[in-house]
Amino acid sequence: MTRSLTSAERVLQELRDLILAGELAPGSRLGEVELAERLGVSRTPVREALTRLAAEGLVEIVANRGARVATWTVAELEGVFDLRASLEPQLTGFAVPNATAADIAALEELADRMVDVGTPGPRQDLDALVPLNRAFHDRLIALAGHPTLATALAAAIHPPIVRRNFHAYDEASLRRSLGHHLEIVAAARAGDSGWAQAVMTAHLSNARAVMVRAALAQTTGTTTQQPSTEEAS
Repeated sequence: MTRSLTSAERVLQELRDLILAGELAPGSRLGEVELAERLGVSRTPVREALTRLAAEGLVEIVANRGARVATWTVAELEGVFDLRASLEPQLTGFAVPNATAADIAALEELADRMVDVGTPGPRQDLDALVPLNRAFHDRLIALAGHPTLATALAAAIHPPIVRRNFHAYDEASLRRSLGHHLEIVAAARAGDSGWAQAVMTAHLSNARAVMVRAALAQTTGTTTQQPSTEEAS
């Protein structure tokens, strides 16, 4: 029982990593037999992993056609970011006057930790960056005190897109994104809602450009060149 669970968890993590790193490209077929041979396991943990990845939105399973890596069209991505851009900067602006010194300190700690784990280099950990980023944005949304807008925003944010987003960044875009979090903290400390709102708008525009570029590369069959995290300093 324990061995089976460990095998299933390992396969889940390996397949998730292969998808997020782009080694299993969006739209590519995920055959149970081929994956089992590649990972050195039986088909059972592969089947379990694919089901869980489908629940996460990273895999699409179609009856009688099998599993494929999930894809998002450029139009779908544009729609997601259009909606986020209309809501999240507003919520960020609303959050500033409500932020206490303790709130700002907590946001700063999250921003600093994101810089620590996200900065390109041998110690970069993009998987650790995901929950920190979510916590930062969630705290701003909670501080805004507008539950109706927050609910609308939650419907617009697709976790798989956000997770893959970090793996699609080139070095310059990632450093820019990390810097935006720090600047939002500075704006909150200054009590400047307009500044915070403008930075969030830029932050989303940066993410949008990354994801649209990646989607266009998929469409044309090209790849985007990214610097090695082992070489970046």
